[in-house]
Amino acid sequence: MDYRKYLTKRNLAAVVVLIAALTGLVFQQKLVSGASWMAGTQNLLVEDDRFSSEADRAQGTQRVANDTAVIAEQTAGNNGSKFWMQESYSREIGNLSRMEYRVTQKNGTEPPFSNELYDEKRPGIYVDVVSGAPLFSSKHKFDSGTGWPSFYKPLEPQNIIERKDPGPLGDRVEIATKHSKSHLGHLFENPNTPTGLRYCMNSAALEFIPASNLSERGYGTYAPMFEQE
Repeated sequence: MDYRKYLTKRNLAAVVVLIAALTGLVFQQKLVSGASWMAGTQNLLVEDDRFSSEADRAQGTQRVANDTAVIAEQTAGNNGSKFWMQESYSREIGNLSRMEYRVTQKNGTEPPFSNELYDEKRPGIYVDVVSGAPLFSSKHKFDSGTGWPSFYKPLEPQNIIERKDPGPLGDRVEIATKHSKSHLGHLFENPNTPTGLRYCMNSAALEFIPASNLSERGYGTYAPMFEQE
């Protein structure tokens, strides 16, 4: 077949325009990626060794369960209420709102800037809306400008787990709760925080407990953290 008849000026011009457009898209993507980095929304590089083996996870879960049970028993003794360790959370899940269920059970994402806790500035802790496990503290919260509650580290690292979240643009690091296995949000790099990390959480996955209510809600162990505030 003679392809020379297709090499007209018009066709060549169209090819040049197409190449220029594709080049522009690549450049734009790099700009967006750079802006995301500065905003603290850059995805972590997910490597397989970041996630424990099944045996390690099982052992770690048992160790965490034992440690958490001790803390729960102590807190229950101090505050007269049980804590977050349960065999089943079916009743709690059944009482979730539509948005809470979509986020925690279906790995959904709530709208930014129009959620309950992104602009919460009072001292206190943030617990799992399903299990009640303490997860984050206002002391580690910061304004990321993204419209979602953001923390640079968890209050109780043993109460959360990291899971690989595959996507069309690459894998992300999902953050979920250790006990109820509820979806919370994702973990990103952020060079502007003390840890270099940003835990981007959904308000719908969290319940905020003000410092003044910690003891009566069964979280008196954490009250001394806020006595100077």
